[in-house]
Amino acid sequence: MARYLIQASYTAEARAAFVANPQDRQASVLAVAEKLDIRVESFDFSLGDYDVVIIAEAPDDVTAVAVALAASAPGHLSAYKTTKLLSNDEMMAAMRKASGVSFSAPTR
Repeated sequence: MARYLIQASYTAEARAAFVANPQDRQASVLAVAEKLDIRVESFDFSLGDYDVVIIAEAPDDVTAVAVALAASAPGHLSAYKTTKLLSNDEMMAAMRKASGVSFSAPTR
């Protein structure tokens, strides 16, 4: 299974709803993940540009896009970003594949 970093930010309206009515969003995320055959490794709230950071495993990129669509469809997120993660072994394989391949930079 492929691993992904998911980052999301809530809208001002969603934040106001949390203050008025505190809610366990992790339970909601885990329920959606289970329906889509995604394993959540970690679910954390964060400071900075994003409110939520998730590390998850999904069977493929199509499933990762499906969760992005399902999660953002209600309109309570102002940002949603998915980054595919590579293991050290995958990166080493990429380096070996690139080794010996030359590419010319643009010229003037």
